[in-house]
Amino acid sequence: MGNDVEGRKETALHLLSKLAPAHGAPGSESQVRRIFREEVPGDVRTDGTGSIISMKQGTSDTPRIMLTAHMDEVGFAVQAVTKRGMLKLTPLGGWWNHTLPGSRVRILTGSGAEIIGVIGAKPVHFLTEAERDKVMKLDDMFVDVGASDSDDVRDRFGIHPGDPVVPESPFTRMHNPDFLLCKAFDNRVGMALTIQILQMLDGRKHPNTVFGVGTVQEELGMRGAQTAVFSVNPDAAIVFEGSPADDLPGTVEDEWQGAVGRGVQIRIMDPSAIMNRKFTRYAIETAEKHGITHQMAVRKAGATDARPIQLHAAGVPTIVLGVPSRYVHTHNGIIHLGDYTSALELAVRLVAGLDRATVEGFTAFDD
Repeated sequence: MGNDVEGRKETALHLLSKLAPAHGAPGSESQVRRIFREEVPGDVRTDGTGSIISMKQGTSDTPRIMLTAHMDEVGFAVQAVTKRGMLKLTPLGGWWNHTLPGSRVRILTGSGAEIIGVIGAKPVHFLTEAERDKVMKLDDMFVDVGASDSDDVRDRFGIHPGDPVVPESPFTRMHNPDFLLCKAFDNRVGMALTIQILQMLDGRKHPNTVFGVGTVQEELGMRGAQTAVFSVNPDAAIVFEGSPADDLPGTVEDEWQGAVGRGVQIRIMDPSAIMNRKFTRYAIETAEKHGITHQMAVRKAGATDARPIQLHAAGVPTIVLGVPSRYVHTHNGIIHLGDYTSALELAVRLVAGLDRATVEGFTAFDD
């Protein structure tokens, strides 16, 4: 894998084009784990919940640096099958139901087959005036896979209650090739960053020991991070996220903190976590020193794996680096390749500087 700018972009596109389309609803992250194992050299292990961990030994056993992202994406599970062969869904993560009718989905069966279906929508011709102005409840929706009845769903399609469901959305470079379109950039973009950094560290010296981690079930309450941080027991952590972009029509430009194309987002706080102030300042100063395009964010909503990680043991200095993504938690998101490479460069610079004295300074509360 090349270390030059174009080589890093090629690697990023390779990883994103594999990771983003992969099936990975919460609790069913096996395809993403498989890609992690294919792409990461060296020993890889999993914990009891399915989070995946790879260690890169540096010139010192400590500090132990955790680079982490969640493998899962918002999705659904098959809740029931009607007599007529339609699937009923239960959500795995947060959805705005308005975005769902008429969209394609992929059901992953127990045999590993993937079945295409569509979330049924009543034609506009059949809607009452009241229905046209109302957002449908998920309980009133169904998935049509082209089956004749429930026996057909079970016996010919191999679909059963509990099978995971994700959007169907191919990875696409848009007319401006720096803009990338696909599902699940929350958080396959973070997984791509974690994997690419591990690849870059292979055979390189760094003043610490790095643990690259992919967690499970973040979309259901940061569950995998709780066990993964116990397994790693880090001295500091960097959480990578596909953060919601806010540069949309109807928003106040003066308040944009996650604009697509304006660089890596350094998150200062959100309702779930106030990041370590010294570590955050160190990240900002590193970005400024090396001319890395960045934007700072104080989020009014949302949460990340930083919450359970920073509360581990006696406390772990933690920061969140985000790649802004438009339309997260829908079938199609958009990211900018330049934001990804900014996040990559900043993270690599941070890892190179996180020696024992620097990390110990993050928790020197001597004021």
